[in-house]
Amino acid sequence: MAEANCVSNEKILSDIYNDRLPCLLSPITLRHLAREWLKEDTPNFDYGGFVVGEKPETSVILLKSAGVLAGVPFVNAIFKELDLEVEWFFKEGQRLEPIQTVAAVTGKVRQLLLAERIVLNVLTRASGIASLARELNFIARSCRWDGEVAGTRKTTPGFRLVEKYALLAGGATTHRYDLSSMIMLKDNHIWTAGSITQAVKDAKIVGGFSHKIEVECRSLDEAQEAGTAGADVIMLDNFTPEILISTSTELKRQFPHVVIEASGGITKLNMADYCVPNVDVVSLGCLTQGYSVVDFSMKIQKDGKDPRNLPVH
Repeated sequence: MAEANCVSNEKILSDIYNDRLPCLLSPITLRHLAREWLKEDTPNFDYGGFVVGEKPETSVILLKSAGVLAGVPFVNAIFKELDLEVEWFFKEGQRLEPIQTVAAVTGKVRQLLLAERIVLNVLTRASGIASLARELNFIARSCRWDGEVAGTRKTTPGFRLVEKYALLAGGATTHRYDLSSMIMLKDNHIWTAGSITQAVKDAKIVGGFSHKIEVECRSLDEAQEAGTAGADVIMLDNFTPEILISTSTELKRQFPHVVIEASGGITKLNMADYCVPNVDVVSLGCLTQGYSVVDFSMKIQKDGKDPRNLPVH
């Protein structure tokens, strides 16, 4: 009974989390993105719109490969710009098996076709990231490790907000959003400043109390210098699992309140080796660089049937 209650509580927490996730997104930003995407895809004449006209139609969004549904607020913003009504049959963050009708969209047919490719581009990519994030998070929990799986700033220019949001929808964390979110001192900063100590000292002048400082380190000596200088987060970059274990153990002994991050060369295949005690964060560039998309399609229906019960061909 206790186990059942635990599962039930986790589900409730997950539902609350997924329901509130869109509140992170400014409606002004969503509207701007939707308009820019629509302008990019149809900068001049809509020739296809001339062919089909403005009669009302219903289109369905079909999930054609397994994955976690993500990107819904961005898709809703696109539909809103085109005066289209959408009904979702599943919640964002749910993992679904194909073939599923995930949504029905109604409105003028030329508007449906203006939205089609942009909506699919967002859904396939956001759901791909969320699916990989969910999978990596499962690997971490299977190791009985309670740290955080994080993305990186290795995002697509102009598409970062969608990708970072999708990480959250999949259960991973975003890491810093941009250069202004957290002060990260990497090798180029340190070489230019002259030392880790000097770089941290300079960063504290402008970061004040409100910004954490993270330092990228390649050895125990560098990490100890960063901890002594007052870094909040120490990234152990490109460490082998064996050296990571010994280094993180020593750092936690000396600096128990410092957050230890493992990064560099970590993939789905070897991630379990990095989910070790004394490491608080494992970050992977592949979350936003090497993910596979989830396949969706959008089809106009002509038979008038309930879109939730449509046969798929």
